[in-house]
Amino acid sequence: MLIIKDQLVSEAILENQFVCNLNKCKGACCVLGDQGAPLKPDEISILESEYNNYKDYLTKEGIEEIEQNGFFVKDEKEKTLHTPLIDKKACVFINYDAKNIAYCGIEKAYKEGKTTFKKPISCHLYPIRVSSLGALHALNYDEWDVCEPACQLGKELQIPVYKFLKEPIERAFGSDFYELLDAYAQKQN
Repeated sequence: MLIIKDQLVSEAILENQFVCNLNKCKGACCVLGDQGAPLKPDEISILESEYNNYKDYLTKEGIEEIEQNGFFVKDEKEKTLHTPLIDKKACVFINYDAKNIAYCGIEKAYKEGKTTFKKPISCHLYPIRVSSLGALHALNYDEWDVCEPACQLGKELQIPVYKFLKEPIERAFGSDFYELLDAYAQKQN
């Protein structure tokens, strides 16, 4: 682990390569798993207030789940918030394209200028997962077998995780943080 601007960063983020390959994985990270994506408390009010702007981009099942049970699930044991799931599988905020590839309905609405919210930061940062340690955060690389096509494509293109995720890293931690992270990585090479 290294420390950049008071944040703990796993060197795996610098050492591993990664580029999402949706044609191969079909958006599996949004469909599989035993828990939804982590949410920050301030994202819940945004999800609620922007709902009518992105609602038309969700599946019927996702809309039903949100309208029956709300915009988040609280893990009482871990004291964390997560996106709800449809039938304990897919995220409520997804939809599917003509090739049956899962995509974020919120992000699609954002790209079409319908909402000001891109998507939850944990989704944008994936495969980086952020843990809070009081005032500090730990940025770790989450290795999951469904992302093997992304690892293979990243190796082919020689793009490290942190470079692939430049935009969300800057969104979450600022461009100064990213520049320091990149400078450290360049020194190591």
